[in-house]
Amino acid sequence: MSEELTVTGSSREERYRSLLPQVRALAAGEPDAVARMANICAALKYGMGYFWAGFYLVKGGELVLGPFQGPVACTRIARGRGVCGRCWESGETVIVEDVRLFPGHIACNPASRSEIVVPLKDREGRVAGVLDVDQDVAGAFDGVDRKYLEEVAAVATLGGEGIEP
Repeated sequence: MSEELTVTGSSREERYRSLLPQVRALAAGEPDAVARMANICAALKYGMGYFWAGFYLVKGGELVLGPFQGPVACTRIARGRGVCGRCWESGETVIVEDVRLFPGHIACNPASRSEIVVPLKDREGRVAGVLDVDQDVAGAFDGVDRKYLEEVAAVATLGGEGIEP
């Protein structure tokens, strides 16, 4: 596949539908998790125009920053702490309309206003990391984002294979 993205559509759903096959093609046949995740971050950042898109991976009992696109980020996050830690703890996607109102939010960048965090699960169903996407406006994420970003997370893990870099 060409390393160029072409994202079309006027609605977010149309843009995701245009982007998802390209994300799948970028990941197809790539055995290295870091390489897959790096390209996925770039596709989300530039294809969807997000403020920040990245991965945190469970290592040594904490979430450790992995590939990302956007401003510098928090490096380590404890289980249950902030939006990412809450997602890890619950094993469920977390959507936050306004991070300023989220109890315990970790403000890695004050420009971030809304966030969606999707768990990455291994073959046994354990959370092995999270996909974190931020936007600089409140209320940016909804069920459409949940649906497609959960599909993107599945592509990143290749069905639970090769999450560990």
